[in-house]
Amino acid sequence: MKVFVQIPCLNEEGTIAAVLESIPEHIPGVDEIEILIIDDGSSDRTIEVARAHGVTHFVTHVRNMGLARSFADGVHYALTHGADIVVNTDGDNQYPQSRIADLVLPILRGEAEIVIGDRQTSTIAHFSPFKKLLQRVGSSVVNFAASTNLPDAASGFRAYSRSSLMRLNVLTQFSYCMETIIQAGHKRLKIVSVPIETNAKTRESRLFKSTGQHVLRSAQAITRSYLMFKPFVLFAGIGTVMLIGALIPFVRYLVLLMLADGSAGQHLQSLLLGVALLIGALLSYALGVIAELLKMNRILIEDNLERSKLLLYGAVPRHDVLTEAHLPAETVVLTAPSVSLAESPETSSDVPAHDATFA
Repeated sequence: MKVFVQIPCLNEEGTIAAVLESIPEHIPGVDEIEILIIDDGSSDRTIEVARAHGVTHFVTHVRNMGLARSFADGVHYALTHGADIVVNTDGDNQYPQSRIADLVLPILRGEAEIVIGDRQTSTIAHFSPFKKLLQRVGSSVVNFAASTNLPDAASGFRAYSRSSLMRLNVLTQFSYCMETIIQAGHKRLKIVSVPIETNAKTRESRLFKSTGQHVLRSAQAITRSYLMFKPFVLFAGIGTVMLIGALIPFVRYLVLLMLADGSAGQHLQSLLLGVALLIGALLSYALGVIAELLKMNRILIEDNLERSKLLLYGAVPRHDVLTEAHLPAETVVLTAPSVSLAESPETSSDVPAHDATFA
């Protein structure tokens, strides 16, 4: 059982040492723990500090590509090098790396496919009341879109099983956190939360310039993800509102027609408004049908993509290789049939540790 701890970094020279020193060296049930630094265009000594602390796995972006791309490239590297579980933390030492074992354990026990560290945002001292409110509202919106019940949907302290990463596809360029939850919820992946306490704040967030920008871009990511999985619900809802709205001017026009003694032509505005809303409703329903057909096509494409990942990264290992001797006490070992489409031409043991550079 191999765990990769990936750390997206952008000029984290001052904090990366503390992060690396707090990552556990041993986790019950885990044979290997590898650390991966994703350097997202840093201009300081982040990589040098990481190398001095013994890190040998690096993904380097020659320019800043954003958190979502860093996460996706890190996952690709980790899976290529045989990761069974990928843990994501941050280079600013926000998260308690000592709790990584608590994130990994539910996956080892077969109780979850994704584990999220719940920061308990209502207790974070440096969060303003407004920011705490936004966190609650944002998590509620994501839970509604994903049909989940997670207290902290924006937390980036997470563990993913190999099988879950085979099924998830990051499309946004902003933040993968909410998008992957919505995808996981609709793909019936088991997600659990583990309460954690964050470390003291070391710097301001670089993910967004203002709270308004964060809300706007998060709303865009949630809307796009919701459109992917429930397009007809959204378009049918819009169409129904417009259809109901069209009835109001139509009824008004008919009432005036009966009471106006032949002068109903003076109220054609109501008729025109009703017709416009009716056309809009029909177009919304039509777009919903088209979007639903595109959704079916996307599902077929994602099925093929998942099979391609199995060929690229190798089959997902059987659960029964994790014996009771490897796992902590009171662990339930699940046995599942193995999935094997083809033997990978190059197994993870054949791939040496090296740096990957992306333009």
